[in-house]
Amino acid sequence: MKDSLDELAEALRARLLERASDGDVPLDARIRAVVDAEAAVLSAGQREELVRRVAERSFGLGPLEAVLADPAVDEVMVNGPGTVWIERAGRIERAGAGFGSEAELRHVIERILAPLGRRVDEAEPLADARLPDGSRVNVIIPPLSLQGPVLTIRRFRRRGLGPGELVELGTLDAPLHGFLEQCVRGRLNVLVSGGTGSGKTTTLNALSAFIHPGERIVTIEDAAELRLQQPHVIRLESRPPNLEGRGEVSIRDLVRNALRMRPDRIVVGEVRGAEALDMLAAMTTGHDGSLSTVHAGSAEEALRRVETLALMADVALPHGAVRDQVAGAIDLVLHQARLADGRRAVTAVSEVSRLAGGVATREVYVLRGERPCWRAALSEGLAARLAAAA
Repeated sequence: MKDSLDELAEALRARLLERASDGDVPLDARIRAVVDAEAAVLSAGQREELVRRVAERSFGLGPLEAVLADPAVDEVMVNGPGTVWIERAGRIERAGAGFGSEAELRHVIERILAPLGRRVDEAEPLADARLPDGSRVNVIIPPLSLQGPVLTIRRFRRRGLGPGELVELGTLDAPLHGFLEQCVRGRLNVLVSGGTGSGKTTTLNALSAFIHPGERIVTIEDAAELRLQQPHVIRLESRPPNLEGRGEVSIRDLVRNALRMRPDRIVVGEVRGAEALDMLAAMTTGHDGSLSTVHAGSAEEALRRVETLALMADVALPHGAVRDQVAGAIDLVLHQARLADGRRAVTAVSEVSRLAGGVATREVYVLRGERPCWRAALSEGLAARLAAAA
């Protein structure tokens, strides 16, 4: 429920709109002038709090400002106007913030989407967007959402975690860190799999730190999250259609274009459509050392999903030919999961090989409980490639 300051802040924001013609006066100065004039009976502390709340409603994200100011928050989930949940350190908890009404929540959603040329209404009740700081936003509203507008914000880290930091956090152990460094430097094609929120993109970004600084890298993403530190990086981002349904540039378009840009390596943030076929073709035609992620529950499921996505491409390839490409393109599948204590960890590393009947995986490393277990060495073929690259 709204308190009296919230109600007053809403009224003063409406008063500000009436004075919109004072464009030569900075907005923050106009807010303070309105508060001082209309709420002089309040204490100095109350007026400062009122200035903050009016500012949030005028050019911020309202009650979410305080939540988003906490660097430990990784995800914000607004389940209708009265309920806000956050994810911090891998655990979900309820936040104290909340919107006083559905109209206030819709106003914040409009502030997020409007500068990006996006909108949500009954005709278009779904939208994806990105905040100026790179955070990813998803919106779904009634009639699809039954509890009012639902807003999900996945926070963007300005500096990606490095491999050493993943060891400190328990995502990798030291021997696995050394093994993966050898594999990336040796130009094996690595696919990172896992469920939503398992930390795939964070791990992909960390693995990229092992790439030699002299290589030309092209990154391709739906929403730019990767932050590679090498000096020669070209960052590409897909573009959704505009309000008229035109102008879309898909991940597949960007993968095809990247092949004409003389890349040493191609890094696809996430494979989720027909671009899987073009990525497999790139991996098997001289672009060794490519990295990508895919939503899947295991290494075997990851390969099946890539195969299925590749078959979605408008190319009349036999199923067996696509399966052969999967087996010939991907060398390792690194599977990641979020554990019961909230920690993200690499739970398995599997080598991919081709069999007469299709694709096979063989676990090289597995995490059982808290105990890492090395189950097998790499095959002679991959070991020889690493030795030649050393």
